Amino acid sequence: MKKVAVLLSGSGVYDGTELHESVLALLEITKAGASYQCFAPNIPQYHVVNHLTGEVAENEIRNVLVESARIARGEVKAVDELNIADFDALVIPGGFGAAKNLCDFAVAGAEHSVEPSVERFISQFASTHKPVGFICISPIMIPKLYGQGVSGTIGADEGTAAAFELQGGQHHAVSVHDIMVDEQHKVVSTPAYMLADNIVEAHSGISKLVSKVLEMA
Repeated sequence: MKKVAVLLSGSGVYDGTELHESVLALLEITKAGASYQCFAPNIPQYHVVNHLTGEVAENEIRNVLVESARIARGEVKAVDELNIADFDALVIPGGFGAAKNLCDFAVAGAEHSVEPSVERFISQFASTHKPVGFICISPIMIPKLYGQGVSGTIGADEGTAAAFELQGGQHHAVSVHDIMVDEQHKVVSTPAYMLADNIVEAHSGISKLVSKVLEMA
């Protein structure tokens, strides 16, 4: 049975993991006959957003690992607990947490950096040539992790695509139903809620991404 690591960034679209994307990915992994283990960095969130009002909760502090446990039903490990030999692939759902907690793209744009423990975690999959699937905004990290010329997609947003290319990546605009595959680097990406108007559209690309990642594993 293939085993997939799933990297979470908190719980909630505005300050953590996009819940629909993460649940759809976990469902598709399981339906395909594989198993998964959720991981998250043990760091403070960039900030906390009240998802009812959309406003930042000024005096509230939350931990990314603790919040990710909500999605994983408690079964989540810190990224530094990874034993790369136990896993065949990695999937990274989106949500603003990917751009605020896993990296600081939401603040720094093209000059962003990947959080050190997250970079070490993902780089173990890259260096061992194990496939990684990036969903929604999480593909913005691809050029930082894989270097010049790597291909990926965040959908069709011109500003984010430009930032992807400023980092040395090759951006390809695709529809919500499609994936971008970089066979050389074993990287798969899909827009999901960067383009999706509903959960069915998000599911379309995510199902293809999971299928391709498992095929490459």
